[in-house]
Amino acid sequence: MNGLLNLAEYLDRIPRFIGKCAGFIVLPLIAVIMFDVITRKIDFLRIGMSQLSFYWLIEPIKLQDMEWHLHAIILMLSFGYGYLMNSHVRVDIFREMLSRRGQAWVEFWGVLLLAIPYLVIAIYFSFIFVWISFQQGEGSESLTGITHRYIIKSVMVIGFTLTFGAFMATFIRLCALLFGGHDHKARAAESLDIFTTETNRTADVLAAEARTLAKEINPKGGER
Repeated sequence: MNGLLNLAEYLDRIPRFIGKCAGFIVLPLIAVIMFDVITRKIDFLRIGMSQLSFYWLIEPIKLQDMEWHLHAIILMLSFGYGYLMNSHVRVDIFREMLSRRGQAWVEFWGVLLLAIPYLVIAIYFSFIFVWISFQQGEGSESLTGITHRYIIKSVMVIGFTLTFGAFMATFIRLCALLFGGHDHKARAAESLDIFTTETNRTADVLAAEARTLAKEINPKGGER
């Protein structure tokens, strides 16, 4: 089990690092958007830019293609990191009312039956998607847009693979938490961020209030 937990740490480290690095792509994305808007909306800048010899590199169509390319890179490379940090949106209303062990069981079956099969299928078909784009020499739908679209589409394969690694790391830790020995449970619990902190805190507060109320009702500690 220790070997599997070491593997989980390795699988965790890669999407976590790449996800953090992908966050910095927001900066060039903002720069491209600002440059595109300013040069298109201010007439003398638009006319002056159109006279440059390298205008074909910075024309609005290419800039707009670059905007959604960068946006796609940020999203695809951040999915695995978002899951590991438990920062993605959860739409369930019953899971957060469960104990930590109950939440772990829900996550276990969700990852095993839903997430892993879906990601395997997504990786397979996204690879085919990229390969077809490469064979066709696909480019932008606009004549002056960015060519070699298979490059940006390949980010799907990378992103789904990183997300798969994140889910596998979580699955291994869930197995250790639910089925492992005491040391394995403790090690896995330290690395899992799947639990609903707000719910746990609320449950602790309610439990403390219940104990206080019990003492007030029976101040002698149960003596009759």
